[in-house]
Amino acid sequence: MDGSKAEMTRDDIIRMAREVGLLFDNTLRAPTRRIAQKQKDLERFAALVASAERNVCAHWMMARGFATGHGDTIEDLLTELEWQVREQEREACAQIVEQAGIDGYGTLAAAARIRARGEK
Repeated sequence: MDGSKAEMTRDDIIRMAREVGLLFDNTLRAPTRRIAQKQKDLERFAALVASAERNVCAHWMMARGFATGHGDTIEDLLTELEWQVREQEREACAQIVEQAGIDGYGTLAAAARIRARGEK
């Protein structure tokens, strides 16, 4: 899968299966291969698919203006995304509070408290 696509296609999966030796002429290789080698091939294939899926997730995040941080796995990327979404929501709430009134009513202090929740 190249870096410009946002989803994995059937052809991408077939290409990865060929790359690790699982496919030959669009069919599974003959069962004469040793089990240990098949296990290694399957592990390599799973790693390729996981990497491709991680790249899809990272591409989606970056296309929407989110940073990917140190996302080595999809779980890492989703944790980073969740944190950024909470930050954006917190900031939006603080801005609404600030716009709701004047400081004499404690709105600036309330907005500061909302922002501070993200620093804990």
